[in-house]
Amino acid sequence: MSLDAYIAGLPKAELHLHIEGSLEPELMFELARRNKVAIPFDSVGAVRAAYDFSNLQDFLDIYYAGAAVLQTEQDFHDLAFAYFRRAAADNVRHAEIFFDPQTHTDRGLPFGVAADGLLSGMKAAEAELGVSSKLILCFLRHLDEAAAIRTLEAAEPWLDRIAGVGLDSSEVGHPPSKFRHVFERAGHMGLKRVAHAGEEGPPAYVWEALDVLHIDRMDHGNRSMEDPRLVERLADERMTLTVCPLSNLKLCVVRDLKDHPVPEMLRRGLHVTLNSDDPAYFGGYVNENYRQLAQAVGLTRDQVTLLARNSFEGAFLTEADKAARIAEVEAYAARSA
Repeated sequence: MSLDAYIAGLPKAELHLHIEGSLEPELMFELARRNKVAIPFDSVGAVRAAYDFSNLQDFLDIYYAGAAVLQTEQDFHDLAFAYFRRAAADNVRHAEIFFDPQTHTDRGLPFGVAADGLLSGMKAAEAELGVSSKLILCFLRHLDEAAAIRTLEAAEPWLDRIAGVGLDSSEVGHPPSKFRHVFERAGHMGLKRVAHAGEEGPPAYVWEALDVLHIDRMDHGNRSMEDPRLVERLADERMTLTVCPLSNLKLCVVRDLKDHPVPEMLRRGLHVTLNSDDPAYFGGYVNENYRQLAQAVGLTRDQVTLLARNSFEGAFLTEADKAARIAEVEAYAARSA
């Protein structure tokens, strides 16, 4: 069996997926027509051409423009279910998806439009596709902490169905410590805490995420490799890193996939997972991230299996559910030996 074929059948979890970033051009046009929303593109091809960006801010500009077509609960349901169809095709068995409520409430949508639509799509995906999932509310770090606190307060009626909070958007100039109080409040509410750090921001942001926000999982974390003491700590604490290779390439975090730090991360004992981030914009869902990275850096079958195992170990599942999913990975590896 080729490594590509092995990856295709390997059970895996996805832990770093922005649901708004799975909005494919075809669905963007469909929703724009449905909702009579004007968009600055006249064809699917024009949208794809606009995806030729080279930094995080240029990406975010088009990302927020595309989100404007999402207007109703049905839109969010359809967005989620479209992602889960692709995830199921990649043998993703569990996904923990981010959403950005401020992107939608700031344009006048009630919090529940996005939350209820996504939760409906998630429920349908588990029933029809067999993909379990959890929802993570992300705060936009280019906005102030007061806005994040208001968002957490607006989310309270849904917190029994939201697994955690996260921190995304423009990283540089917006350190994790800016959100100290809202993360502390979320922790007291029993929510898991994750944060983007060390993608474009320095290793100091990773330290802050650990020591100020008290995160349970690290999103990206690439630049941790610049600080040997930080790498040692992340390894000792078994902190899961949700790494996104094709995103890193598209946003020029790495110049070439051959330069990606995942092999060194694994060598130094970091608990790494592979994820697709914003797959509609970055050119590939989770299996494509596995395949392209494996080809570029020469990952072995054992390393690929470890990455999939890590994805379930790092998920916010019960210990029993983790064990069951990991057993599926190990059984698949044994059958494919």
